[in-house]
Amino acid sequence: MEGKSKYVATFSYKLTKYILVVSGTFFFGLGLIGIFLPLLPTTPFLLLAAACYAKSSHKFYTWMLSNKYFGSYIKNYREGKGISLNIKILSISFLWITILFSVFIIVSNIYARIILIAIAIGVTLHILIIRTLHQ
Repeated sequence: MEGKSKYVATFSYKLTKYILVVSGTFFFGLGLIGIFLPLLPTTPFLLLAAACYAKSSHKFYTWMLSNKYFGSYIKNYREGKGISLNIKILSISFLWITILFSVFIIVSNIYARIILIAIAIGVTLHILIIRTLHQ
């Protein structure tokens, strides 16, 4: 009976690691999409991916934190150091360009337009509240 419980524990451990790696990859993908779609928040998804990888795959976690494009961004955000002024300006600019494009060109429903503007205001406030990293 003891051998069976050891097998179940091993299977459960491997299944949990697999689920966390798949989840981390899914959240990482959403984070990447969020770079280009301002309605999808990039940072929370990348942080979720990092948390999933930290619990399941040292290889993926290390790769993510050492990535030249967003590794330092994730480390600084997780450590509470903040984000650079350039990133704030770029993020807010890209956010408003795409939101305004959506509001005036793509979306015709007034309620959807109001929701998009409200989301943009909320995301802008969130970005502004985050500590500015002085490099």
